[in-house]
Amino acid sequence: MTALHTSNITSLPLLARGKVRDNYAVGNDRILMVASDRLSAFDVIMGEPIPGKGEILTRMALFWFARLGHICPNHLTGEAPESVVTPAEVPQVQGRSMLVKRLKPIMVEAVVRGYLAGSGWKEYQESQSVCGVKLPAGLKNASKLPQPIFTPAAKATSGHDENVSFEHVEGMIGPQLAAKIRDLSIRIYQEAADFALTKGLIIADTKFEFGLDAQGQVVLMDEVLTPDSSRYWPVEGYQAAFARGENPPSYDKQFVRDWLESVRIDGHPWDKTPPAPRLPKDVIEKTAAKYREALQRLTAA
Repeated sequence: MTALHTSNITSLPLLARGKVRDNYAVGNDRILMVASDRLSAFDVIMGEPIPGKGEILTRMALFWFARLGHICPNHLTGEAPESVVTPAEVPQVQGRSMLVKRLKPIMVEAVVRGYLAGSGWKEYQESQSVCGVKLPAGLKNASKLPQPIFTPAAKATSGHDENVSFEHVEGMIGPQLAAKIRDLSIRIYQEAADFALTKGLIIADTKFEFGLDAQGQVVLMDEVLTPDSSRYWPVEGYQAAFARGENPPSYDKQFVRDWLESVRIDGHPWDKTPPAPRLPKDVIEKTAAKYREALQRLTAA
């Protein structure tokens, strides 16, 4: 399988290259989103792509957009991405792209947590709360929360997004829109998490992005519920890891993160600034296998 680290569509103007997606303008009202096989960890893009990753992310996002469309409109146009590029560029686009509506982005990362993990667990240990949401005492790493919580982050143009309180979001975008995004995010997460559980997958947390269309309607955009934007844990490994106080095995890039945490450069840990250490072949292959397995489990009949 040939991997695509960076797309090169010359027939359309490049709008932006994100950590994973390359976005091209299609007229004034549409965007071609190409999911590359790039992988970022600790906000640094790895030099080695993960073969098939962009296609898996796209298939998972399309699966969830179709499944959750009754809750919230999404940014898909329904048109074939291949229709807006030259025949020579089709191989770069096929299977890994979405042709979407151009929206006005709402500059809030809509994060929902059903379990305590990652930065949420760190924050809880310090303050017994996450993003201003008070939580019960005695929770552990990977504890299931009494109910899902909305823990937004302010989108940063570069570097880490910053965890903020709901009141901060109200100040940014107004109370009405803030409440709508919170309620939609929790509902989408809950429905997705309930479904994933029937496939033996726990969605510990996730982040959504929303935009406004020309009529001011809230629209779900970007990617949705992929292993890049969500923590997926297999049910069968969760209980034992939780009992030991460890991170449960996961289908996201935790595998790469763990390797990066353990690697030594001239005897020292990597300082999490570019360039990233070169990923070994087995780490690349195991990561690709994790992404494939997540898709297979989720979409199995």
